[in-house]
Amino acid sequence: MLENTLAFLVAVLPDLLRGIISLFIIVDPLGNIPIFISLTKEMEEAEKGKVFHTATLTGLILLLAFALAGQWILAFFGITLHSFMIAGGVLLLIIAIRILITGGLKEYIESPESVGAVPIGCPLLVGPGAITTTILNLQNSGIVVTLFSVLVIFGIVWVILRFIDPIYHFLGKTGSLVVSRVMALLIASIAVQYILEGLGNYQST
Repeated sequence: MLENTLAFLVAVLPDLLRGIISLFIIVDPLGNIPIFISLTKEMEEAEKGKVFHTATLTGLILLLAFALAGQWILAFFGITLHSFMIAGGVLLLIIAIRILITGGLKEYIESPESVGAVPIGCPLLVGPGAITTTILNLQNSGIVVTLFSVLVIFGIVWVILRFIDPIYHFLGKTGSLVVSRVMALLIASIAVQYILEGLGNYQST
Protein backbone atom coordinates (compact mmCIF):
# COMPACT_ATOMS: atom_id res chain seq x y z
CA MET A 1 0.00 0.00 0.00
CA LEU A 2 2.77 2.42 0.98
CA GLU A 3 4.80 1.55 -2.11
CA ASN A 4 1.78 2.19 -4.36
CA THR A 5 1.16 5.55 -2.67
CA LEU A 6 4.80 6.59 -3.10
CA ALA A 7 4.77 5.49 -6.73
CA PHE A 8 1.61 7.51 -7.33
CA LEU A 9 3.13 10.61 -5.69
CA VAL A 10 6.28 10.33 -7.79
CA ALA A 11 4.22 9.90 -10.95
CA VAL A 12 2.02 12.96 -10.34
CA LEU A 13 4.71 15.21 -8.80
CA PRO A 14 5.70 16.97 -12.08
CA ASP A 15 2.06 17.69 -12.95
CA LEU A 16 1.36 18.79 -9.39
CA LEU A 17 4.29 21.22 -9.31
CA ARG A 18 3.36 22.57 -12.73
CA GLY A 19 -0.26 23.02 -11.63
CA ILE A 20 0.70 24.77 -8.38
CA ILE A 21 3.21 27.11 -10.03
CA SER A 22 0.95 28.09 -12.93
CA LEU A 23 -2.01 28.69 -10.61
CA PHE A 24 0.13 30.72 -8.19
CA ILE A 25 1.28 32.98 -11.03
CA ILE A 26 -2.28 33.50 -12.24
CA VAL A 27 -3.87 34.03 -8.80
CA ASP A 28 -0.91 36.35 -8.04
CA PRO A 29 -1.45 37.05 -4.32
CA LEU A 30 1.93 38.80 -4.03
CA GLY A 31 1.44 41.04 -7.05
CA ASN A 32 -2.02 42.02 -5.77
CA ILE A 33 -0.78 43.09 -2.33
CA PRO A 34 -0.79 46.86 -3.16
CA ILE A 35 -4.39 46.54 -4.38
CA PHE A 36 -5.45 44.60 -1.28
CA ILE A 37 -3.82 47.22 0.94
CA SER A 38 -5.54 50.10 -0.86
CA LEU A 39 -8.95 48.41 -0.67
CA THR A 40 -8.71 47.85 3.09
CA LYS A 41 -6.65 50.83 4.28
CA GLU A 42 -9.63 52.48 6.02
CA MET A 43 -10.62 49.32 7.92
CA GLU A 44 -9.87 48.18 11.45
CA GLU A 45 -7.67 45.10 11.92
CA ALA A 46 -10.60 42.87 12.90
CA GLU A 47 -12.57 43.99 9.86
CA LYS A 48 -9.57 43.37 7.60
CA GLY A 49 -9.33 39.83 8.96
CA LYS A 50 -12.98 39.17 8.12
CA VAL A 51 -12.53 40.64 4.63
CA PHE A 52 -9.50 38.44 3.86
CA HIS A 53 -11.19 35.37 5.34
CA THR A 54 -14.20 35.98 3.09
CA ALA A 55 -11.91 36.52 0.09
CA THR A 56 -10.02 33.27 0.67
CA LEU A 57 -13.22 31.27 1.18
CA THR A 58 -14.90 32.81 -1.89
CA GLY A 59 -11.93 32.12 -4.14
CA LEU A 60 -11.51 28.57 -2.83
CA ILE A 61 -15.19 27.68 -3.35
CA LEU A 62 -15.21 29.14 -6.87
CA LEU A 63 -12.11 27.26 -8.00
CA LEU A 64 -13.20 24.00 -6.36
CA ALA A 65 -16.55 24.32 -8.15
CA PHE A 66 -14.80 24.69 -11.51
CA ALA A 67 -12.34 21.90 -10.65
CA LEU A 68 -15.22 19.54 -9.94
CA ALA A 69 -17.71 20.68 -12.58
CA GLY A 70 -15.76 22.78 -15.06
CA GLN A 71 -15.98 20.33 -17.94
CA TRP A 72 -19.71 19.74 -17.30
CA ILE A 73 -20.30 23.52 -17.32
CA LEU A 74 -18.52 23.85 -20.66
CA ALA A 75 -20.45 20.92 -22.11
CA PHE A 76 -23.76 22.35 -20.87
CA PHE A 77 -23.15 25.59 -22.77
CA GLY A 78 -21.67 23.81 -25.79
CA ILE A 79 -18.26 25.41 -25.35
CA THR A 80 -15.14 23.51 -26.40
CA LEU A 81 -12.02 23.58 -24.26
CA HIS A 82 -10.13 25.20 -27.18
CA SER A 83 -12.64 28.08 -27.31
CA PHE A 84 -12.37 28.51 -23.55
CA MET A 85 -8.58 28.57 -23.81
CA ILE A 86 -8.68 31.33 -26.42
CA ALA A 87 -11.29 33.39 -24.53
CA GLY A 88 -9.49 32.95 -21.22
CA GLY A 89 -6.16 33.81 -22.83
CA VAL A 90 -7.55 37.02 -24.36
CA LEU A 91 -9.13 38.14 -21.07
CA LEU A 92 -5.98 37.22 -19.17
CA LEU A 93 -3.87 39.21 -21.61
CA ILE A 94 -6.12 42.26 -21.12
CA ILE A 95 -5.74 41.93 -17.34
CA ALA A 96 -1.94 41.67 -17.65
CA ILE A 97 -1.81 44.77 -19.88
CA ARG A 98 -3.98 46.72 -17.42
CA ILE A 99 -1.65 45.78 -14.56
CA LEU A 100 1.44 46.72 -16.58
CA ILE A 101 0.00 50.10 -17.59
CA THR A 102 -1.97 51.20 -14.52
CA GLY A 103 -0.37 49.12 -11.79
CA GLY A 104 -3.54 47.23 -10.91
CA LEU A 105 -7.21 46.57 -11.51
CA LYS A 106 -9.32 49.52 -10.43
CA GLU A 107 -12.66 48.40 -9.02
CA TYR A 108 -15.54 50.48 -7.68
CA ILE A 109 -16.72 49.35 -4.25
CA GLU A 110 -20.34 49.98 -3.27
CA SER A 111 -20.07 48.76 0.32
CA PRO A 112 -17.14 47.71 2.54
CA GLU A 113 -18.93 44.45 3.43
CA SER A 114 -18.65 43.27 -0.16
CA VAL A 115 -14.90 43.82 -0.52
CA GLY A 116 -13.96 40.30 0.56
CA ALA A 117 -16.15 38.54 -2.00
CA VAL A 118 -15.95 41.21 -4.73
CA PRO A 119 -13.46 42.34 -5.92
CA ILE A 120 -10.81 40.55 -3.80
CA GLY A 121 -12.20 37.01 -3.95
CA CYS A 122 -13.42 37.51 -7.50
CA PRO A 123 -12.07 38.77 -9.87
CA LEU A 124 -8.73 39.70 -8.23
CA LEU A 125 -7.90 36.23 -6.86
CA VAL A 126 -10.19 34.13 -9.02
CA GLY A 127 -10.77 35.59 -12.45
CA PRO A 128 -10.96 34.14 -15.96
CA GLY A 129 -7.29 33.18 -15.90
CA ALA A 130 -7.53 31.14 -12.69
CA ILE A 131 -10.70 29.44 -13.93
CA THR A 132 -9.10 28.65 -17.30
CA THR A 133 -5.96 27.30 -15.62
CA THR A 134 -8.00 25.11 -13.27
CA ILE A 135 -10.04 23.60 -16.11
CA LEU A 136 -6.88 22.98 -18.16
CA ASN A 137 -5.19 21.35 -15.15
CA LEU A 138 -8.26 19.13 -14.79
CA GLN A 139 -8.07 18.20 -18.48
CA ASN A 140 -4.33 17.51 -18.47
CA SER A 141 -3.60 16.20 -14.97
CA GLY A 142 -6.81 14.79 -13.52
CA ILE A 143 -9.08 15.61 -10.61
CA VAL A 144 -6.71 14.67 -7.75
CA VAL A 145 -3.84 16.88 -8.92
CA THR A 146 -6.20 19.75 -9.73
CA LEU A 147 -7.96 19.69 -6.35
CA PHE A 148 -4.68 19.44 -4.47
CA SER A 149 -3.23 22.35 -6.48
CA VAL A 150 -6.23 24.53 -5.59
CA LEU A 151 -6.02 23.63 -1.90
CA VAL A 152 -2.26 24.32 -1.76
CA ILE A 153 -2.63 27.67 -3.54
CA PHE A 154 -5.37 28.90 -1.25
CA GLY A 155 -3.41 27.74 1.78
CA ILE A 156 -0.62 30.01 0.52
CA VAL A 157 -3.13 32.81 -0.20
CA TRP A 158 -4.48 32.58 3.35
CA VAL A 159 -0.96 32.87 4.81
CA ILE A 160 -0.12 35.87 2.58
CA LEU A 161 -3.36 37.67 3.47
CA ARG A 162 -2.89 36.82 7.15
CA PHE A 163 0.52 38.52 7.14
CA ILE A 164 -0.14 41.09 4.41
CA ASP A 165 0.97 44.15 6.39
CA PRO A 166 4.41 42.77 7.37
CA ILE A 167 4.94 41.50 3.81
CA TYR A 168 3.99 44.90 2.35
CA HIS A 169 6.31 46.73 4.75
CA PHE A 170 9.12 44.29 3.93
CA LEU A 171 8.72 44.70 0.16
CA GLY A 172 7.98 48.42 0.35
CA LYS A 173 5.90 50.30 -2.19
CA THR A 174 8.54 50.05 -4.92
CA GLY A 175 9.21 46.37 -4.28
CA SER A 176 5.49 45.58 -4.37
CA LEU A 177 5.10 47.39 -7.69
CA VAL A 178 8.10 45.53 -9.16
CA VAL A 179 6.63 42.17 -8.08
CA SER A 180 3.28 43.20 -9.58
CA ARG A 181 4.84 44.10 -12.95
CA VAL A 182 6.96 40.93 -13.13
CA MET A 183 3.90 38.79 -12.35
CA ALA A 184 1.97 40.69 -15.04
CA LEU A 185 4.63 39.77 -17.61
CA LEU A 186 4.39 36.11 -16.61
CA ILE A 187 0.59 36.28 -16.80
CA ALA A 188 0.83 37.82 -20.29
CA SER A 189 3.15 35.00 -21.38
CA ILE A 190 0.75 32.35 -20.08
CA ALA A 191 -2.14 34.15 -21.82
CA VAL A 192 -0.33 34.11 -25.17
CA GLN A 193 0.44 30.42 -24.68
CA TYR A 194 -3.27 29.68 -24.05
CA ILE A 195 -4.27 31.56 -27.21
CA LEU A 196 -1.64 29.84 -29.37
CA GLU A 197 -2.54 26.37 -28.04
CA GLY A 198 -6.25 27.01 -28.58
CA LEU A 199 -5.71 28.23 -32.14
CA GLY A 200 -3.30 25.38 -32.85
CA ASN A 201 -5.83 22.80 -31.68
CA TYR A 202 -8.50 24.34 -33.92
CA GLN A 203 -6.19 24.20 -36.94
CA SER A 204 -5.34 20.56 -36.31
CA THR A 205 -9.01 19.49 -36.16
